[in-house]
Amino acid sequence: MTDVGDQLQQATGGQAGPADADDAVDGMLAKWVARPGSTEETAAVLRICSSAGQVVVTRGQATKLGWGLPPRRLDVLLDMSRLDRLVEHAAGDLVVVVGAGRRLSEVQSDVAHADQLLAVDPAQDGTVGGSIAAGATGPLRLAHGAVRDLLLGVTMVRADGVVAHSGGKVVKNVAGYDVAKLLAGSLGTLAVITQAAFRLHPKPPAQSWITVPATPVERAQQVVQAVIHSPVFPAAVELDRPAPEELRVAVLLEGTGPGVDQRTT
Repeated sequence: MTDVGDQLQQATGGQAGPADADDAVDGMLAKWVARPGSTEETAAVLRICSSAGQVVVTRGQATKLGWGLPPRRLDVLLDMSRLDRLVEHAAGDLVVVVGAGRRLSEVQSDVAHADQLLAVDPAQDGTVGGSIAAGATGPLRLAHGAVRDLLLGVTMVRADGVVAHSGGKVVKNVAGYDVAKLLAGSLGTLAVITQAAFRLHPKPPAQSWITVPATPVERAQQVVQAVIHSPVFPAAVELDRPAPEELRVAVLLEGTGPGVDQRTT
């Protein structure tokens, strides 16, 4: 093992080693895989890589690792799966703070007992950090906003190993640039996210999906525009193509049971 490998092992408490066939990004195999278990260990890994001129790519659950341009070089794959701790759930403030490696499905379970939810709908196997870095979002952004709109603050590590913080645990706490939101969609090019705080929403008592045939595409456009500008206040609108010549518009309604029933009819 080279000096870099020895240093990575020491920095992560033995959680580093040579890469194997599963540690590739767009077909490019890494030399080393490091699995830090804290912000401090992440910073130590990045300091080592910066000093040694090693190129780093960050990985969560790899559900969106192919997004963006393929790397021209890959030395160290930074696996964030050990940073999966629930740090805090302030149910009264509708705030949750979690490690970047925690899966979205786990976060939903963390807050479900308080009848709350994190209103993002990318793949549930994905991680918090990966969802922020990829800017991943889905139909629920219509009512609740994209991932960046739910993000209150982050702990991050720069490429040189310097730890930084942006935002906090309340909605209005930023003066100047909101760096946390700059990280959304940055694909890991600005910093490595190790912890994030999100604004939660109450879980609606009732939900109902309504599907409307909408072929041809001009009809689908008319339906979507009519729904968005109607008083039914949809939580999500999605266009589905079950067959090459068939289009459907699906609308999600949320609220109280009677309210959803009334808007459905």
